[in-house]
Formats: sequence, structure tokens, C-alpha cells
Amino acid sequence: MILQHRLKANSDRLDIELVKHYGNLPQVECYAGQQNQVFMNVLSNAIDALEESLANNQAQITSPTITIHTEQVDTDQIEIRIADNGLSIPESVRQRLFDPFFTTKPVGKGTGIGLSISYQIVTEKHGGSLSCTSEPGEGAEFKIRVPVRQEVSKNVAIGV
Repeated sequence: MILQHRLKANSDRLDIELVKHYGNLPQVECYAGQQNQVFMNVLSNAIDALEESLANNQAQITSPTITIHTEQVDTDQIEIRIADNGLSIPESVRQRLFDPFFTTKPVGKGTGIGLSISYQIVTEKHGGSLSCTSEPGEGAEFKIRVPVRQEVSKNVAIGV
């Protein structure tokens, strides 16, 4: 809901289509607010990537799209994949995506901490993994995997 206004067309670009493929997930023990922050960061970056792709290469992307897949990958883990069909992310950039203060955005447009914080939330707070794949001309996909159950000592709230 918070990012909905950024998906709508304006005088500078087309609508960004949001395609949802939601699987049947169990309740997941997690810090729901922190996980929502991760989703917001990844989705916001996907929108930024599509906006940049459209501004730099209007002819190649005729239907900007973000696709969200959720599924239970085994009895102990769920996976959320967020993909865009913008320009790809070069390997040299992908290697640094989760580094604190690394950004490809112009000065004043990004701090370089969103994906770093997201990585910490997923890996350190939830014992999961966060990765990115990108093939030339195919956009990028972020894969978030988290366990269904947390260690008892972590005292987490149940959310999705």
C-alpha cells in the first residue's frame, strides 16, 4: 500500500504492473515489522530500477513489471522472490549490493543502507538468506528465505 503511488503512471513513465503469485504459506515466526522493512526496501529498489530503465532505454521495456512469488520450499523454510524486468545488475555491483553505504544512485537519491539493513534483518535476526541474481537483459531477482520457526531463545512474534 505504501508504495502503490509509485506504481502508477505519470507524465514521465508507464504504469508498473505488479504480478503476485502467492503460495499457501504457514504462519512464520518472525519480526513482522522488520520483515516488512525488507520487503519495502527490495520493492522500492525494484521500482527505482524500472524507473531508471525506462528513462534510459524506453524502447526495450514496453511493460515494466515487478513479480512477487511466495512459496514454502520445504517444511522448515519459506521463500519470497521479488523480480523486475528492468536493466540487469552487473556482477561488479551485485558483489557489493549488501555492503553498508554502497549505492549506485546519484548523491541525494540514496543512502546505500536499505539493502545492507535488509541483509542483516534476514540473516542475523531471522537466520535466513538474502541473495540477488541478474542476467543481462533480464532484470534482477531478489530471493529471501527465512525459516518457518525461529530458535526459542530469540523471542519473536508470529507474523507473515
